[in-house]
Amino acid sequence: MTVTVVVGNPKPQSRTRLAALRVAEELTGRPADLELDLAGFGAGLLDWDDPDVAAAVERVRASELLIVASPTYKGTYTGVLKLFLDRFGAGSLSAARAVPVMLGGHWRHALAPEVFLKPVLNELGASTPTAGLYLIDSEWDAADALTGWLATARQQLHLPAMSA
Repeated sequence: MTVTVVVGNPKPQSRTRLAALRVAEELTGRPADLELDLAGFGAGLLDWDDPDVAAAVERVRASELLIVASPTYKGTYTGVLKLFLDRFGAGSLSAARAVPVMLGGHWRHALAPEVFLKPVLNELGASTPTAGLYLIDSEWDAADALTGWLATARQQLHLPAMSA
């Protein structure tokens, strides 16, 4: 199974990136096969002829499990992530299962992955069988931050249970 992490934080090497990598590894028991920190593409995200962005799009299309992560900006996902997702036509991610992950500063935004990120991933064709994961950015790395969500998510994604 090809696992890809897509990070839509405009700041490179962010907590969002670390949290998404953690989600991928704790879900599957191994590191992601591909990590796309979209901040590294810079202005290339605005250039529809950029070969690096085009190659990243093709690699995402070939992935079987996508962890798509963003910080919460104005209650929704970032413009950087939107610029990247605009490269995919409706239904073009139909071979993938996707997990929407968002980090934010307060629980009042906890529905953002469900309400904003999950629907766009569905529109692009990805199956999103899990609940969107919202993590408080000051607590994402706590030992038990994923505990309640992981067991159910593994079942929904048809991944094997991890032994303790």
